[in-house]
Amino acid sequence: MNLHLAVIGKDVSQSLSPSMHAFILRRLGAECKYEAISIPPEQFAERAEELFERYDAFNVTIPFKGDIIAYLSELRDDAPVFGAVNTVLCRERAGYNTDGFGFLLMLKNAGVQVKGRSVLVLGAGGAGRSCIKKLTEEGAEVYAYERNEDRLQEVYNEFGGFTPLSRVPLRKFDILLNCTGIGMHKTVGQTPSCRREDGSESPVDKKLLGLCETAVDLIYVPAQSEFLRIAQALGKKTVNGDSMLFYQAYMADCIYLRRTPCEREAKNLWESYREERI
Repeated sequence: MNLHLAVIGKDVSQSLSPSMHAFILRRLGAECKYEAISIPPEQFAERAEELFERYDAFNVTIPFKGDIIAYLSELRDDAPVFGAVNTVLCRERAGYNTDGFGFLLMLKNAGVQVKGRSVLVLGAGGAGRSCIKKLTEEGAEVYAYERNEDRLQEVYNEFGGFTPLSRVPLRKFDILLNCTGIGMHKTVGQTPSCRREDGSESPVDKKLLGLCETAVDLIYVPAQSEFLRIAQALGKKTVNGDSMLFYQAYMADCIYLRRTPCEREAKNLWESYREERI
């Protein structure tokens, strides 16, 4: 099988998706031509339809995980619950979301236990929604902060099961999770900001990170965000998003190939991919 695939987003110039999918599909017995397509948000509406004509399937990233839904005929698996799509089968116009699978497998294989642990999620956009939902399902005590309070309230009204925060208290959370995207592209060197209890707005720094046990950042470029750099300097366990990207890509490729995913196979492929990159 030879597939014509792509990843679309506002800026995917540094995306690892092409190399990851090519590696995974080759190991699963398929070949692909995989392109990275950056689309300015103002051009998305006029370019969306051509994606279905040009590709067999495509992956979707920031900021189009919600926008693509209007062009689909069906949402499957986690996509209806998350309200976001990162994987599209073009002929069927079917959308999936593999972020949840990738996120939980990333944490599991990094040795991060979430059941009964307190987790502060920063950001409630497409990725944040997915993580909030999966964490609550896994029995974590979830708190979530989002600068857009209306968006956070919408997520709470839909999911429930977590505590929405309009201000972030300076207290211990077992795990701090950055789902904002702050720290990549033009914001490299920055950490996400949050409103404090006194009403002031300030970046997440060593005061808050110093109280946690584990810092997780979904960002994978750069490999160590400022968020993780601060946490590591404080002696905290850190996890970046490269394995999550790989695992959600593996799940997407299983969808393309109509293949049942296997966690052990995914982990073995990830380890082989890392060795190949070294």
